[in-house]
Amino acid sequence: MPKLKTKKSAAKRFKVRGSGSIKRAKAFKSHILTKKTTKAKRQLRGVTSVHKSDMPLIKAMVPYAL
Repeated sequence: MPKLKTKKSAAKRFKVRGSGSIKRAKAFKSHILTKKTTKAKRQLRGVTSVHKSDMPLIKAMVPYAL
């Protein structure tokens, strides 16, 4: 069985917590921020968890993180 390659772009975006859940940054916070309200930008701060239905995809992209 050959070694699996990690998708490096995914490895930079996702981190595995001790509980096994995967944390990710929120989207829509990188550019075109002038038209977004201060409240919207404030609520995009921080991290959130990857949804349960997306976990198999992330695990396939980052096989050795878990």
